[in-house]
Amino acid sequence: MAFVVMFSTMSFTVDMHYCGGNLVDFSLFSKAEGCGMEKAQPVKSCENPKMTEKSCCTDQQIVKEGKDDLKISFDTLSFEQQTFIAAFTYSYINLFEGTESEEVPFEDYPRPFVKRDVQVLHQTFLI
Repeated sequence: MAFVVMFSTMSFTVDMHYCGGNLVDFSLFSKAEGCGMEKAQPVKSCENPKMTEKSCCTDQQIVKEGKDDLKISFDTLSFEQQTFIAAFTYSYINLFEGTESEEVPFEDYPRPFVKRDVQVLHQTFLI
């Protein structure tokens, strides 16, 4: 239970660096390192007409914020949720109450006649 509470309240960040659509580097708690191509300034010239002003590298960041407030107030629950909790509690408490009748349904039937002790005869014992 402690692990569930710890991981639900923990915040973390995932940084990813893509170069040309391929994942080059990722980092969980720090900034991802680049591939070095984002520093190069592409120049449009007659020699390489495919070269554009736009860089081929992209950075993506995924942030997962942790939960700070773990105490849930009963007032914030909807009416249906309150009804479910009340019905569940009532039915769970009634599971442990005994029956009022002390009647044994198999009392009128005689025990079977055992000619031999089968467990001893076949040497099979449940431990």
